Amino acid sequence: MKDIIELKQESLALLAGKVACPSYDRNKVKAGIVHIGVGGFHRSHEAYYTDALMNETGDCSWGICGVGLREDDRKMRDILKAQDYLYALIVRHPGGKVETSIIGSLVDFLLSGDNPGAVIDRMASADTKIVSLTITEGGYNFDPASGEFEFGNPDVQHDLDNPAQPKTVFGFLTAALKQRRTVGLPAFTVQSCDNIQHNGAMARKMLLAFAHKQDPELARWIEREVCFPNAMVDRITPATTAADTAYLSSQAGFKDDWPVTCEPFTQWVIEDNFSNGRPAWEHVGAQFVPDVTPYEKMKIRLLNAGHSVLGLLGSIHGHETIDGCVADPLFATYLRAFMDNEATPVLDPVEGVDLDAYKDSLLQRFGNPNIKDSLARICLESSAKLPKFLISTIHENLTRGGSIKYATLVIAAWCLYSDKGRNRHGVELKIVDQMKTELHQAAAGTNDDPLSFLRLKSLFGDLASNKEFTALYTEMVQAIYKDPDIEQQMRKVLAA
Repeated sequence: MKDIIELKQESLALLAGKVACPSYDRNKVKAGIVHIGVGGFHRSHEAYYTDALMNETGDCSWGICGVGLREDDRKMRDILKAQDYLYALIVRHPGGKVETSIIGSLVDFLLSGDNPGAVIDRMASADTKIVSLTITEGGYNFDPASGEFEFGNPDVQHDLDNPAQPKTVFGFLTAALKQRRTVGLPAFTVQSCDNIQHNGAMARKMLLAFAHKQDPELARWIEREVCFPNAMVDRITPATTAADTAYLSSQAGFKDDWPVTCEPFTQWVIEDNFSNGRPAWEHVGAQFVPDVTPYEKMKIRLLNAGHSVLGLLGSIHGHETIDGCVADPLFATYLRAFMDNEATPVLDPVEGVDLDAYKDSLLQRFGNPNIKDSLARICLESSAKLPKFLISTIHENLTRGGSIKYATLVIAAWCLYSDKGRNRHGVELKIVDQMKTELHQAAAGTNDDPLSFLRLKSLFGDLASNKEFTALYTEMVQAIYKDPDIEQQMRKVLAA
């Protein structure tokens, strides 16, 4: 048996002949970026672009210091620390080709619970020019119905009362910006990398709401000095599996305890609006534009909504992965019909993008048999995703008199999914959602009141009072409660 190489800085010379490795001197890398929320997507996207830039230009001023705000982040921090913050990126092409590279842009990882002051100091350091975020939709702490900041969150209340010992992203950003202002350093940029339309504007609105409550004078300084560029981010990155680590050991001859697998496609469209300099990511494929709105709306309403369409309908049916859904002609046809008839009509023109070709590419990407993206992952935190991804499309089509039937069936399926927690074969579904209890309680009343699920106004707004929507929804939800054969309902919608 061949010796397996441990992934560490000192072993890069041994690995260089096997996989692509950093060509820059990692000893010279400074952490110009502090990133909150180091997960698979960050490591396949922003960290990938930053590593590629350092390989391309040798500019080592934009390394990344990761920050974990949750105790759940400890495992990844410990693994990455043991590997000198190196990890493997495994890119799997639809035809079976696999490209593996070692990413070296991450150079440190702090856990906020161990030492909040160290996190604040790192953000406040003169080296730090950008604080970026992948904290998921739920991390922005807004009410989906009103869009306003949720001050009732106990951690927010803690941060307001204990500014030097914060727990939330808003507490840390505010404390670090206050420290920079006090010592005369320019503000850093707050750069959202989350799948939220106007993600920069959302980060700005939420941070200012918190800061105004804690320190109105500082909030006014933040309002003047801090930039929050909007961005559209895209790269399908499924959860890492044991098969990924086994692949590296058997095929590449080295051990990585937490690699990342992703598709070859990647996109990053960013508003060129930064407070204190930025990396030249355009040299490695990122696109800087004056306004990302059309791009982000296109992606959220087609790709992200498409994932949710397949995720919820496929889960009820018994499919397990996105590629499994797309391999099923009925699901592929249904998704394309949703995109063509309900999502596309509410999009704005997108300069330089052929929407038909983009939708074709989505079906090809979703169907990549080497990216086993689980429906359980796709359906994570649906309560934070669907108001922006799908329910907004329903509202807009109701206003314009457009089709709503495809999306309405997805909402009915979500109700059954939240209520029963099982697929049509009785197999239990893994549901992870901050609103899991509220969703279940609302959905459980459906037999007595078909609109019970819709009465969660924080998610659905006034849909429960819209006669056109409720008539169709009632028909659909009663049908799938009577017989959860989702294929039958999908055929009925397609034929209508």
